[in-house]
Amino acid sequence: MEFAQQQPTSKAPADWFTGDVWWDVIVAGQAPSRMRVNMVRFSPGARTNWHRHAVGQTLHIVSGIALIGTRDGTVFEAHPGQTVTCPPGEEHWHGAVPDRFMEHLAMWESTEDGTPETTWAESVTDTQYNGPRTTSR
Repeated sequence: MEFAQQQPTSKAPADWFTGDVWWDVIVAGQAPSRMRVNMVRFSPGARTNWHRHAVGQTLHIVSGIALIGTRDGTVFEAHPGQTVTCPPGEEHWHGAVPDRFMEHLAMWESTEDGTPETTWAESVTDTQYNGPRTTSR
């Protein structure tokens, strides 16, 4: 057993996000592990660009209210304690509501063959971000 070396909090790259976002790398698995886990903190209104994960992604909401959007225009609202799974290859975005901070654990895996685990696309428009919300509560 060993304790992982804690890395400093990093500001997320502006070319992947709208607004201010920070993350802490919790796990960056080394082979044979492919596990990746980040604690991600979004300022109010901040969000990712459209993106997809080769092996899928799971989001566990820790605090605040998360918005998760899909290409069909659906915007899901998720609350603390809820976990959302995005299947492999599904383009989506996620972020905070306009008036509250949000934290989630982002979990995904690297690919076995070394191809990119995440493919980033364009920014989410204000119209997409402000679309009608659906909740699973």
